[in-house]
Formats: sequence, structure tokens, C-alpha cells
Amino acid sequence: MFNLEWYRIFWQTARHRNLTKAAGELHITQPSVSYAIKQMEEALGLKLFHRLSKGVELTEEGRALFEYVDQSFSMLDSAQKHLESLKQLNEGEIRIGASDYLIKHLLLPQLNTFHSTYPGIRIRLSHGKTPDITKRLKDGEIDCAFVHMPLHDPPLNIQTLVVLEDCFVVGEAYQELASRSLTMREVSELPLILFSQGSSTRVFVEQWFAAKGLSVTPDIELGSIELLAEFARLGYGAAFVSRSFVQEDLHSGKLYELKLDDPLLPRSIGFAVRRDRKLSVAAEQFVQMIGARLSEGL
Repeated sequence: MFNLEWYRIFWQTARHRNLTKAAGELHITQPSVSYAIKQMEEALGLKLFHRLSKGVELTEEGRALFEYVDQSFSMLDSAQKHLESLKQLNEGEIRIGASDYLIKHLLLPQLNTFHSTYPGIRIRLSHGKTPDITKRLKDGEIDCAFVHMPLHDPPLNIQTLVVLEDCFVVGEAYQELASRSLTMREVSELPLILFSQGSSTRVFVEQWFAAKGLSVTPDIELGSIELLAEFARLGYGAAFVSRSFVQEDLHSGKLYELKLDDPLLPRSIGFAVRRDRKLSVAAEQFVQMIGARLSEGL
């Protein structure tokens, strides 16, 4: 059986061209070095060193072996340095999933803080709807995700980040509707501007209508909250959005919130990781930062 430690002894001996110096570098005795090289030569059936009066010199076969061994130890040294850099958070990577508007309105401030603290860590963002993001998380394609709740998935550990309050908003063309309270049926009969089908927000609003026996078909389906708000401002109908994301437009009078007889229930945004997966050092640091921000109320 070939002893891998022989390679280290061979490498140090070849570098120093001296058994005693190699022994000192390896913190073993000179006879141990000599015996290991003898065993190695016997196992290979080749002479690796010429024994000289003042040291040793590689044979032709020894030089051929040394080229490979030297490269191997150089790569191992580089690997060790890289691991130390990952440990010190000077390098690394985190893979995060979220919808586009959560990336902009919720995730970006957290990323700015993290990136300022650890500029050497690469941040990879994966955008999509909550069902898609959840699948990528369980498949190991991302490390963590910002998701719409409620979400019940046993393989995931999900913590609530923030509570969202949704609303229907309109532009100046429908401003008079904002002066009184509307029934759900009245809202359902308006031209509706909703998130695209399959998104968590779309499912939530459809279930809200369905609970009262109402079915809705949107006039416009869009993929971003900016577009929803823009089409509402332009008078295309009532857009279903999270109030915090259109607060400035509501204050400035560009949008008007519709009052409802049957108020919408609040929703939550959660932060999810897999229960059974050990995160990288970089991802673990990001998760800890989010946890600290949670305890501070973001």
C-alpha cells in the first residue's frame, strides 16, 4: 500500500537536497526520512535520488515525479489559502431568491449593508414568483429566499420579515370612487390591474374575492409593482398593490386608495432557508445579519 505521506517527505527532500534539512522541515528524524524514501523507491521499483556525500540529487525518474508532486502541493497550498479567505469572508458567494419588487423594495437595503461590510463576497440574485423561488431553494440552487406568506413547506425554515398591507389604488380618472366605501362586488366590476397569474399576490387577491363568491378577470396583467402603479396612474383601472410600495404616490395625490367595506387581511413576507442544508460561511453570515435585523424590526 502506497503511503501518501511519502510524497511530502519526497517533496521536502527534493527541495532541500538534504535528508537532515528535510527532516527538520517535517519535524521528524533524519532516519525516518531515509527509511520513507527507501520504502517509496521499493514500492515504485525506481531510484528517486542519487546519494551524494553532502546530500542527495534527483534521478531522471525523480525529476519526472517531482514535477507532478510540486504542482500538487502548490495546488493544495492554494486551496488552503482559498479556504482561509472564505473563512475570513474575504471571498465567497451567496445565492438569494426573491421577486423583482421584493429585491428592489425589501432586499436591496439589506444587500447594500452586507456588500459594504463584505465587498469580496459575490452576490447572485435569482428572481421569480414565490412558488418558483421555493422550488429552487429546495433543489439547492439558491441559499435563501424572500417569499410571500403564508407558505407551509416542512423542508423550509421560514421567519416573518415584515407585514404587508395591501390596497386597491386608482388614478385621477377614478378619483371620485375614493370618496366613499366600496363593496367587494363594486371593486370586482372595475377594470382590474393585477399581478400575472400564478404569483402569490395574484392568488391572494383571487382567494379574497372567491371567499365572497366572486370571480374576477383582470383587464391587465403585469409583472412588476412599478407597472401596476403606472397603469393605475394613467387611468386604466384599479391596481392591487402593497400600500408601503406606493406610499409616496398616495401622499402626492398621484394615486388614490379605495376604501373597502370588507377590509383586506394583512400578508407577510418571510425569509426562508432549508432545514437540512449546511450553508456556506458567506451565506451563513448573511442569514445571521437578516436574523439580527429581524430582532431589531428591520
